[in-house]
Amino acid sequence: MSVTLTLLYFASLRERTGVASEAVDTGATDLADLYAEIQARHGIAWPREHLRVAVDGEFARWQDPLRAGSEVAFIPPVSGG
Repeated sequence: MSVTLTLLYFASLRERTGVASEAVDTGATDLADLYAEIQARHGIAWPREHLRVAVDGEFARWQDPLRAGSEVAFIPPVSGG
């Protein structure tokens, strides 16, 4: 079963993907599987253990199931100066 989601990318992930957001159709069952798909599609090197993930504006767990129509944000560590 495929679900459609909006993905948001921040900081270095935005630079890597070349977009701030994109709509995707995915057969992934949870956020971890979704990130693995995105890593392969865009050549992202960040291991998911170093990222935070949020769904519809709330921090989520990698094992959370996907919900059609959700907005998923992948948030890398940000260094400040």
